[in-house]
Amino acid sequence: MSAARRTRAASRRVPLPATSAARCASGQASVELVALLPLAALVALAIGQLLAAGSARELAGNAAEAGAAALLQGSDPTAAARDALPGWSRDRTTVHVAGRRVEVRVRPRTVVPLLAERLEASVTADAGPP
Repeated sequence: MSAARRTRAASRRVPLPATSAARCASGQASVELVALLPLAALVALAIGQLLAAGSARELAGNAAEAGAAALLQGSDPTAAARDALPGWSRDRTTVHVAGRRVEVRVRPRTVVPLLAERLEASVTADAGPP
């Protein structure tokens, strides 16, 4: 058989029906989706942890400022700092007062408990000169 005949014979081949090709593509897409679901879940958890750490930092800053303001007004800075926090974070908070400085540490909620210490937010507010 000559090369020209082979080419003509190959061009006469009948393509697969569209339904068979669509089934193959949808099956592959399903497999790819199932393979990527754990990665998508991990990325979502990491984003959630970063948002929780940012929230803890914001809460610690607000509480430290409230404690410093209480120092200026002559009231208890520790109580003022704790009162400035929402209920869920009060048991995850430490307040340290040294002179005219108020340091507040807040540990965010975490999915992995070992991350809580690494993501802990610490903010210091100064009430100014005596």
